[in-house]
Amino acid sequence: MARSLSLLWLVLLVTACNSPQFGSSDFGNLASSQDPKKAEVLLSQTGSWQAMLLLDNGETGVWTVKSFPIFPQYAVPEVVGLDDKGKCHVLVSYSGKWTPIQVVHDGRWLGGLTHGDVDPRYPGAELYTGGQNGNLYQLRSYPQGALDGRLIAYLPGREIHTLLAGDLDPENPGKELLVFTRPGGLFLLTPTGEHGGFETRFLGDLPGRVRDALVLNPEGGDPEIITVSRAGRIQSLKLRGGSTHWRELFQTDMGMGRVARKPGTSRDAPVLYATLDDGRILRLERQPAGDWQPETIFKGHQGPRGIAAGRFDADKSKETVAIFGYSGKVELLSRNGDGWTSELLFQDRDKGHWLAAAELDGRNDTEEILLSGYGSRIVMLVQEP
Repeated sequence: MARSLSLLWLVLLVTACNSPQFGSSDFGNLASSQDPKKAEVLLSQTGSWQAMLLLDNGETGVWTVKSFPIFPQYAVPEVVGLDDKGKCHVLVSYSGKWTPIQVVHDGRWLGGLTHGDVDPRYPGAELYTGGQNGNLYQLRSYPQGALDGRLIAYLPGREIHTLLAGDLDPENPGKELLVFTRPGGLFLLTPTGEHGGFETRFLGDLPGRVRDALVLNPEGGDPEIITVSRAGRIQSLKLRGGSTHWRELFQTDMGMGRVARKPGTSRDAPVLYATLDDGRILRLERQPAGDWQPETIFKGHQGPRGIAAGRFDADKSKETVAIFGYSGKVELLSRNGDGWTSELLFQDRDKGHWLAAAELDGRNDTEEILLSGYGSRIVMLVQEP
């Protein structure tokens, strides 16, 4: 009887595999439909927002995701992700497909990421990244579509968490790299070392790990750097001839994780958004007298780890900010009159760690939202055309 059943199952399997509904070509179509290197992969849709898969990294989490113009010969900016095994993934777009290029194999997580034309010895801008091992890398692109990387600094006993690049010290000729570490510390690097190397200068200890930072006025002038830290502080930093000048903007008895600037705000009246570890989202607006007015605009799940400000509504006058975190939810906060509303855009399969705004699809009137985290994926949220 058992042998008869086995023969019956074999006949059914052969029949199914040869049937038009389940032909071998369908296996190939199914595989390509789930591979973002071969075709667009739609994960889900919530309202008009589509979640498109850009990278599935298996079981390895993706710490940071941002978008930069890595290859000048391509019109669409690239997407860059850093993972927990020390790999940097540069994703190149081509008609909805995303081809990953892997550079750097550091062995432990990479977290800090920035892009800028810091090194005058090479044409164009460079990518910089570092992480848990204390190694700092410079990555360069080439017209042939290639990328390479080299080690430019080692900070023993330090984890590299946050990087900034640009003309950050007006009294110093050229451009600089700022490196924020754990234990809390600040380093300045300049491309002035021997044999194409960088010089590293320690600027001092910090009260806590700086988790995120931005240049408030990247268009030039008097550079002002905004930092948020595990110590529960939002601070302003200015560099003068290698010395640091700090000003405290906000302090609370709760760790802070990410910061974003509202686009389109003037240099004299900028608006910032920041995350607190207990789930609060803070909005700060600089007043005419120079002080900052804080306002709690949302109270959500514990552990927000991503925030992005951008043009996320077809109504360009509407103020919007996206958040992501340990809830696994991407939520869109919108200002309506004097109040704020929240809208669920996407539920990831695990905890979130980073959000970024980018312009990657010109068929709509909004920017796109990039996300990464413990779910081991890079996902793009895009408004359907």
